[in-house]
Amino acid sequence: MPCELRDIADLDGCRAVVEVQGEVWGRDAEIVPASVLIASAKRGGILIGAFDGDRLAGFVWSMPGWRKGRRTQWSHMLAVRPADRGSRVGESLKRAQYQRARGASVELIEWTFDPLQAQNAHLNLSVRACTASEYRENAYGELAGPLHHGTPTDRLVAEWWVRDVPNASRQPRNYVSSATVISTQPSGAWIASGAVELDADAAAILVPVPPQFGEMQARAKELAMGWRLATRKAFMAYFNRGYRAVDFVIDRDTGGGKYVLQRSI
Repeated sequence: MPCELRDIADLDGCRAVVEVQGEVWGRDAEIVPASVLIASAKRGGILIGAFDGDRLAGFVWSMPGWRKGRRTQWSHMLAVRPADRGSRVGESLKRAQYQRARGASVELIEWTFDPLQAQNAHLNLSVRACTASEYRENAYGELAGPLHHGTPTDRLVAEWWVRDVPNASRQPRNYVSSATVISTQPSGAWIASGAVELDADAAAILVPVPPQFGEMQARAKELAMGWRLATRKAFMAYFNRGYRAVDFVIDRDTGGGKYVLQRSI
């Protein structure tokens, strides 16, 4: 049976969220305590649980905020227990978050994601139609856990517009007049990054990312660091020139792909 989605606004529910955090990210991770969660839920935050009977299978949590005069929600955490993955619980939670935000007249939901995780990039930019124009260098510093070892925690900020997207357009998927700005080359079982072009002036700038970056961090740390620094340089340069990430074209054969950056209107 599908999980039931319910708002969480009681202390027992917030304690269950703490337990899910520990199961998903490890007890040594930076766990958000129940006292903070309930205070947020009582003052404009969105905290939704996916329940299998009385058992919490997953949750999504965002905090209210403002960005340039616009009402926003900062989506800080989405977690699903390992036993409940593969049943689209996470996507159901995100849709519910979107509907709650829309009902509260929120204009924008934001969150961070690792730009080198191709599947997340595809989900955020291609499936959810988010955009991105902010790059955060080593956003969270050193984090515990196998997902974060080996490279700085650089992040893109996903912009999920509940209302109309300002200053952005999406051209047809063939992206006529495009330039790939990071060269690539084989390196054993991996793909290595090469030179970065910073002065391309195409309508669409393509920023490639490698397949299996998480595994690369564990097994080929020097190559992973090369990708981190090359993509950092590309994103920061083209964002500063007025480009915005509007799409991600995934390579279903390899698992890698390319970001599509276009100039804001």
